[in-house]
Amino acid sequence: MRGGFASDSVPRHLARGAVGFGALVGSLALLPVVGPASLLLAPVGLVALRGCPMCWAIGLVETVSAGRLRRSCVDGRCELTHARSQGPVPKRSRAADHGG
Repeated sequence: MRGGFASDSVPRHLARGAVGFGALVGSLALLPVVGPASLLLAPVGLVALRGCPMCWAIGLVETVSAGRLRRSCVDGRCELTHARSQGPVPKRSRAADHGG
């Protein structure tokens, strides 16, 4: 199942980000040159980002993790499993995180 902000592929999502952020930056950078007409790029950027930069970032995480993890909840207990193996995702120990 794909999230609400995810794209079909990571390259497509990155392209949407480039268009979105480029349009937002361009709308402000071109303001002294073109005047208020440059602000017409801002809605283009927001549409490409599907609302806001944070929405785009959430979509990137959803796109990257799509098909890799599966969540299942039974009796109020939820668990993440790898989509391929259907085994639980191994928990990392704090010692492994700190190199010891």
